[in-house]
Amino acid sequence: MVTVERRLRELADPKYRSFHAKLIPTVAEDSVLGVRIPDIRRLAKELDSGERSEFLSELPHRFYDENVLHSAILCNIRDFSEALVETERFLPFIDNWAVCDTLSPKCFSKHKDELLTHIRRWMKSGRTYTVRFGTGMLMRHFLDADFKPEYLSWAAETESEEYYVNMMTAWFFATALAKQYGCAVRYIEERSLPETVRKMAIQKALESFRVSDEHKEHLRALRQN
Repeated sequence: MVTVERRLRELADPKYRSFHAKLIPTVAEDSVLGVRIPDIRRLAKELDSGERSEFLSELPHRFYDENVLHSAILCNIRDFSEALVETERFLPFIDNWAVCDTLSPKCFSKHKDELLTHIRRWMKSGRTYTVRFGTGMLMRHFLDADFKPEYLSWAAETESEEYYVNMMTAWFFATALAKQYGCAVRYIEERSLPETVRKMAIQKALESFRVSDEHKEHLRALRQN
């Protein structure tokens, strides 16, 4: 949409573009306009229903910032079925970690039983950013009151040579070490994770303010083994 692209260009910051483009190496620099996330989120709310509908229908997008805007719009959809359909349609077009991690429809938190089946399928898809998204949803919604130990095995079973998949798996386990330490630490102790993921998970847990000093001491000892 010409109107949306124009508005994004008006919000673009050349200095931020140069900085942010370096953080997303899988994205061509000339596809980055340089719009900050808060500005994109405001734009997502400012678009009227017709503009949003037309924009969502136009895939693939040309610019990285358009994909971030697409994610921001999906985050605001209140109807679970609609949000799920639009998420499924968008996932194949995600080609970087930043857009992937921006996508988190708020309504998902109110439909966890329905969401769980889709999470499992996404994690088994074999597509880098779909797997990352599914693991991220499992981390966001199922490591607190709705936690079950079997969810740790779902993430541990993820086998990939993709850095952005392995980093999310490590992030998942680092968060699990903060929230469900007794169950999660067994995967570190028993070396049930690929070694690269295990090391990254330990490092991220050691950097977390949510992991106790006592648990960090044990993780440091495990890192040496």
